[in-house]
Amino acid sequence: MKNFTIAIIVIIGFIFISALFVVPEGQRAIVIQFGKIQRDAEQNVVVYEPGLHFKLPFIETVRKLDARVQTLDDAQDRFVTAEKKDLLVDSYVKWRINDFGAYFLATGGNIAQAEVLLKQYINNGLRTEFGTRTIQEIVSGERTELMQGALQQAGAASRELGIEVVDVRVKQINLPQEVSSSIFARMEAERHAVAREHRSRGMEEAEIIRADVDARVTVMVADAERNSRTVRGDGDALAANVYAEAYNKNAEFFSFVRSMEAYRKSFNSKDDVLVVQPDNEFFKYMKSDQVQN
Repeated sequence: MKNFTIAIIVIIGFIFISALFVVPEGQRAIVIQFGKIQRDAEQNVVVYEPGLHFKLPFIETVRKLDARVQTLDDAQDRFVTAEKKDLLVDSYVKWRINDFGAYFLATGGNIAQAEVLLKQYINNGLRTEFGTRTIQEIVSGERTELMQGALQQAGAASRELGIEVVDVRVKQINLPQEVSSSIFARMEAERHAVAREHRSRGMEEAEIIRADVDARVTVMVADAERNSRTVRGDGDALAANVYAEAYNKNAEFFSFVRSMEAYRKSFNSKDDVLVVQPDNEFFKYMKSDQVQN
């Protein structure tokens, strides 16, 4: 009898313990009975908050679901812009469960399955937003509007999963390697064309400047030569007048001075040799009678 009582107590204790379940902080729980989610009188899914709760042992099972904000950060995807250009987009999504019954029915409580489905909705939203914009519009400042549009579309589509999309962010946008190479090559060709145009214009302007400078130099040299000829002419005329006046005042002395100057220039060096007749007029001032006079 005593053993039977102990057995009864153990069974009751086991049943009591089986009827208890604890929901940790950050999670919520739903109770499944015969494959159906437990609902209240108004057919709303009963969601158990963190704490200690009771259920029918062996009849009801508990499924605990993470109620915290989740981050879906998957590999980058390829999207097509309005001008049919491919872009590699790296994005992430913040989401959480807001309808635990719908979430469990859609995903079976499997977070990996939920993220696969959610990723499809997010990609559809991003594909729509990228498809209506050009690369220039996306890069030049419409990224915020793009993310807002994707967030709205993903939020509307994900309600059937019992998921609330908190935020959609585009972290990085890259061009595929083949597109990047093509764009860089085109940019390089354009820069080379611009450089050639600038060099051509520079050479043209340099030729114009050189021609202008050469013309000015030619005019300046011509003016200088003309002025120099004028000065030389004036000097020669003045010298001629001086010589004429000197000659008129004392012709014999003037002839003597000119002869002495000619002698000096003719016999400037010991190696100079001058062959003339002795009675030549050139030596008249070297004759003794001329010297005596």
